[in-house]
Amino acid sequence: MAGRRTYDVAAYVWPSYTGDEPRSRMFWPEGNGEWETVRKAEAKFPEHTWPRRPLWGHCNEADPYVMEMQIDAAADHGVNVFIYDWYWYDRRPFLEQCLDNGFLRARNNERMKFYLMWANHDVMSLWDRRLAHVSDGNVIWQAAVDRPEFERIAERVVELYFKRPNYYTIEDKPVFMIYEQQNLLNGLGGAEATRDALDWFRDHAVQAGLPGLHLQMCTYQRGFDIGSGATATPQELVALLGFDSLSHYQYVHFANIDRDYSEIMPDVVAEWERLDREHAVPYFAHVSMGWDTNPRFQTLQHGIVKNNTPAAIEQAFRQARAYVDAHPDQPPLITVNSWNEWTETSYLQPDDLYGYGYLEALRKVFVEEVR
Repeated sequence: MAGRRTYDVAAYVWPSYTGDEPRSRMFWPEGNGEWETVRKAEAKFPEHTWPRRPLWGHCNEADPYVMEMQIDAAADHGVNVFIYDWYWYDRRPFLEQCLDNGFLRARNNERMKFYLMWANHDVMSLWDRRLAHVSDGNVIWQAAVDRPEFERIAERVVELYFKRPNYYTIEDKPVFMIYEQQNLLNGLGGAEATRDALDWFRDHAVQAGLPGLHLQMCTYQRGFDIGSGATATPQELVALLGFDSLSHYQYVHFANIDRDYSEIMPDVVAEWERLDREHAVPYFAHVSMGWDTNPRFQTLQHGIVKNNTPAAIEQAFRQARAYVDAHPDQPPLITVNSWNEWTETSYLQPDDLYGYGYLEALRKVFVEEVR
């Protein structure tokens, strides 16, 4: 009898649902993180399916007892990896508490792997519902870092995270995703200097006793300024910087999302196939749960995924599973946006609209149907 097929279903975690980060109070002054925004969200038009409410309540996700419950729910339904959005601003980390105090102190965290996505984008006032409508150009923190700062970041993640037994690896090498390649290039000084910094990062990981480093590129930009007036395509940048794989963060980065979910999926699958065809490194299929940023705004924001029902999501998971099955030479990784992006309306957690419908769709595809 054939062995059970396994898949690595990795859901992004937006670590803002805690008041334990002091600097977060500039955005959410009530002191419980972005739950403040979720609680204040309202419908913007008659057919709008907000407000939505979490069935688990507005719980502190930096609490290890809360995370024990969430880990069990995730693992029971087929999520076996969390990808933590990880931030570094103003020469120090930001929003690490959800990972450090919640997940890593949970008594059952051996049920889950985790890895980091360095979300190195600038911070505007988008997170502040009072000011989100004037966020363009209103930079609070810049994310680009120079070489000394980059080395501080690398040393931190190697020592605090990469050596943990449940850190996610590919070919035994810890996976580190980088979100914003242009900011990386800008801070480090162009493609040659960036490649040198990434090579140093790999060497540092080896010197720390690790087998190496698997660098993953979050793909959504179509062109890059690599310095000295030169530009590069994504394919060229992957080769120039030595990335080992790529995946997406959200459908909104490459697809027209202002339509029914089932209408979006043919474009999504075509994008998977294009990236697989055009890149020399593995592309890992990505599934987004939805998109609607209206909770963060007091005025209507256009661009809303419609009818992202559990049935539609189930079909997307099935298509992602088929992609993995068609690439048996690659690790069986699928990225999902996300575990808890409530204010972008893209989450697996149960709500008062569909209940546990999204998680049940996931379990059907990756637990019940897998033999």
